[in-house]
Amino acid sequence: MPTEERAIIEVCGMSAGYAGRVVLRDINFRVRSGEVFIILGGSGCGKSTLLKNMIGLYPALSGEIYIGGENIVGASGARRQKILRQFGVMYQSGALFGSMTLEQNVALPLEEWTDLPPSGRSLLARLKLQQVGLGEFADYLPSEISGGMQKRAAVARAMALDPRILFLDEPSAGLDPITSAGLDELIRSLSRNLGITFVIATHELASIYAIGDRALILERGEIVAEGNPKELRDHPTNDYVRRFFRREPEGSKAA
Repeated sequence: MPTEERAIIEVCGMSAGYAGRVVLRDINFRVRSGEVFIILGGSGCGKSTLLKNMIGLYPALSGEIYIGGENIVGASGARRQKILRQFGVMYQSGALFGSMTLEQNVALPLEEWTDLPPSGRSLLARLKLQQVGLGEFADYLPSEISGGMQKRAAVARAMALDPRILFLDEPSAGLDPITSAGLDELIRSLSRNLGITFVIATHELASIYAIGDRALILERGEIVAEGNPKELRDHPTNDYVRRFFRREPEGSKAA
């Protein structure tokens, strides 16, 4: 079972992979309630695989993943549904339905998971859009708004059921620096004001420093460092961590 100290997520001895290939080996870490926790690493290190195992999209090969004290590994039926209700997910592309308005996109989880009438779903969807700064765009289609606004709409949909945890996969991907900074500000605001716990897979260094309370770094399927992002940058624990934060090529030596 997970230990105490306000751990809302705990990953214990987890290994993951597919098609006979192990991608992650013996992963162990905890996420505290209310923090912004960052998963870092280069391309192909296993960031997205870790995230997809944590949300139950892929089955772990071994180990345990506790969400709010409940082990999602092997959970099924009503127990699995209870765990899934505790978190929302924003995928890298946003994954909005192009033929639906923003309000209709955000209302989808409410339609699936609640017994609210259409008027109630509409009201809540518009409230969530207002919380991410899109209150005036509820009747727009995704194609009619910018990429940054699409990301915000995807966050609103992930928040539809008032989850305790939000998982974000590369939220700043494809955004310009100004738009990315605005999204960072939104994440910090939601964390501070609503107490939402964020787990974010990214490699955007500017965002990491702006929003991250703690981070872990993956290399070749293993955790090589964990701590405050700025402390990891200023006091790297090994060559890979130093190269990652200094954007140095492989094989470079410390100055």
